[in-house]
Amino acid sequence: MRTTTLNEQTRSAALDAMSDDEGVDVLVIGGGVTGAGIALDAATRGLRTAVVEMQDWSSGTSSRSSKLVHGGLRYLYQLDFKLVHEALTERGRLLRTIAPHLVTAQPFLWPLKTPVIERAYSAVGVGMYDALALLGARGRSVPLQKHYSKAGALKLFPQMNPNSLVGAIRYYDARVDDARLVLALIRTAVGYGALAASRAQVTEMTKDATGRVTGAVVVDLETGESRTVRARHIINATGVWTEQTEALGGSGAGLEVLASKGVHIVVPRERINGSTGLFLRTEKSVLFVIPWDRYWIIGTTDTPWHEARQHPVATREDIDYILDHANAVLDPPIGHDDVIGVWAGLRPLLQPGTKGDAAASTKVSREHTVTEAAPGLTVIAGGKLTTYRQMAEDAVDFALGPRAETLPSVTARTPLVGAEGFDATKRRRSQIAARYGWTSERVEHLLHRYGSEIATLLEMIDADPALGRPLRTADAYLAAEVAFAATHEGVLHLEDILLHRVRLSYETRDRGVSALEEIAGIAGPILGWDAARTEREIAGYRRQAEAEMAAEHEPSDAAAEEARLRVEDLVPVRDLGPIDPDD
Repeated sequence: MRTTTLNEQTRSAALDAMSDDEGVDVLVIGGGVTGAGIALDAATRGLRTAVVEMQDWSSGTSSRSSKLVHGGLRYLYQLDFKLVHEALTERGRLLRTIAPHLVTAQPFLWPLKTPVIERAYSAVGVGMYDALALLGARGRSVPLQKHYSKAGALKLFPQMNPNSLVGAIRYYDARVDDARLVLALIRTAVGYGALAASRAQVTEMTKDATGRVTGAVVVDLETGESRTVRARHIINATGVWTEQTEALGGSGAGLEVLASKGVHIVVPRERINGSTGLFLRTEKSVLFVIPWDRYWIIGTTDTPWHEARQHPVATREDIDYILDHANAVLDPPIGHDDVIGVWAGLRPLLQPGTKGDAAASTKVSREHTVTEAAPGLTVIAGGKLTTYRQMAEDAVDFALGPRAETLPSVTARTPLVGAEGFDATKRRRSQIAARYGWTSERVEHLLHRYGSEIATLLEMIDADPALGRPLRTADAYLAAEVAFAATHEGVLHLEDILLHRVRLSYETRDRGVSALEEIAGIAGPILGWDAARTEREIAGYRRQAEAEMAAEHEPSDAAAEEARLRVEDLVPVRDLGPIDPDD
């Protein structure tokens, strides 16, 4: 594998290379989990691959999910066995082979409200879930279900209201830092030869005389420079922007995607007394209460989003909804004062069929679909984070056609950066803790963010011991983590660090504003910033954080978005225009 380093230099070199006379075999549009997975799939088949993203990597849905790798237990009750089996198979691969450092098994408690009937059908459902997981993973990757009496459940989760349950079932899924998963996919793809550029937006598609899409015009949003990338195949993996992107192909065909807003809140770990997560069924869907090292994540909502798609924001009503449903089982309850972080993301919900298909129904599906919007332009939409790898394989197979049989996917057995040697690195954790004077918790934190790449961080600290100190304003993180983001993880702006690398944007009450100067002081010199550039970066992030916090007090999506959009982006994307409803 080549170097997996991402920085300004590798980005510039990638833009130069992808726009050379040779062109690329595959150009992937979209740097979320699906696009990143496609880039890795194509690169590991030996295809000359390029991937571009108009914002930072994972800036859309893929950094604003529930951060779960799960089979979708609720889909069993919709009898969608195929979707659940596929997701549980991918969960097993991620836990065992692909990203064991990033994906962690997580127990959940399912409170039961009736003693016999509910326990019986829930046991059957969870038992089938376990059976599908064993079948898909060809062995056990997480423990099987366990039943608890009311007293036993309250020992596991003392803060549950005793009146909200008669017993419970514990089952397992897994959790992941979604943005770090995307970053690992992109970096691994680069290691296998992919050309990757963030802040690079496709604004046009080129065609030959027959109408076949032959490439795209890519604008470097950092410099304003345009360049043409010749591509034998283009794959559109832009999630909620699917229709705007496929419209550049000019055929009027493709997939139709609805945007549904999902909001999550974050509360301090000490505010909820429990040793497991909670799976709560609501009148609309489900609510997860998910434990992380220093906090709990609670969500999500599921409401239509009709505003612009770049900056979805939470409203007061969204937060009230989550608190009300969590407090239906928590005693003592939690309130607005306990909320230290909030985020909103948009799910790309796929409408079955394709545009122009008179037989298309109005039912929304969570399964993915791949189609040809125009000759040379493949489009994929739908699905979820857990099944990104299968989606990527399907997209590349579809684009290649019969040629795929001679170039099969290998990503099911391809570890991501940090996964190779992870087990051996874990065995050295006590030695690492002793050598650097760290707690076991800090070493675990580093291992589950960087895996075997912790060795690179330790080398950086050995060369500059100051990097081994915790941040003064966010002591869960080391200065080395900020430096590593700047040297290896493709950071171009201060917001890239706080939103997607050192994720203080939702882990602290002020969205990381108090840490701005310290973080800029570490990253700025590495990135070559002068005093004026540093001040622009700090001021830009501060205004953005203030706008998002203001939006949380608004009563409607329209008012919340208006509050957010009062602040202009530091690097604005080009407007591709509205979706034509007649296409």
